[in-house]
Amino acid sequence: MKKTKILIIEDEGPIADLLAYGLAMEGFETRTAASGAAGFRELEDFSPDLLLLDWMLPDQSGLDICKKVTADYNIPIFMITAKSDITDKVLGLEFGADDYITKPFDLREVVARIRTILRRLDQANHVEREEAQEVVIRFKCIEIIMEERLVKKDGSLIDLTPKEFDLLMTLYRHRGKIYTRSELLDLVWGYDFMGDTRTVDTHIQRLRKKLDASDLITTVFGIGYKFEKVAE
Repeated sequence: MKKTKILIIEDEGPIADLLAYGLAMEGFETRTAASGAAGFRELEDFSPDLLLLDWMLPDQSGLDICKKVTADYNIPIFMITAKSDITDKVLGLEFGADDYITKPFDLREVVARIRTILRRLDQANHVEREEAQEVVIRFKCIEIIMEERLVKKDGSLIDLTPKEFDLLMTLYRHRGKIYTRSELLDLVWGYDFMGDTRTVDTHIQRLRKKLDASDLITTVFGIGYKFEKVAE
């Protein structure tokens, strides 16, 4: 059975070694990199299924790496950092991270969170494989090409992050259903976000702007958001 591959970009040697050893004992295949530059080389060579990323690296910010990886690779990102402020947590998620844990951490929690991310990803991929029979979903001037996770508007490609795509599909699959922000955090990000829901608002705003979809993705005041049924 093929092992899940995890790339660890962490400049503190003892922490990187602990993560690599602990994850290997849990059945994962791992590699480590001590800088952003080395990490990008490993991304190309190793083709990991998940990236475990430190926030503060010697050559560049983990946030910058997160943004680049989100734009160029379709893999989940789990950030590990000494920063514990809720604003930093929101910022990391808005840059594309799927989860976030602060140092010092318990290795068992890291493993549990990684398994949760991978399980959510597998469930999403299963749904997408079933929906791929449709090949292309169309509404108004929007086309969604499921197999390639691409979205076009008036024939032009729209640059959506993986999380923006997942959020769009979560709302679209259940057109007319009202989701609270907490429900969307759980469904799209896959864990309890400790009560702060600003990242959902930010992603909704970006989706509306990119798709010109204020009439499709609507706000239900005091509750959350929904994708209008009449938009089909």
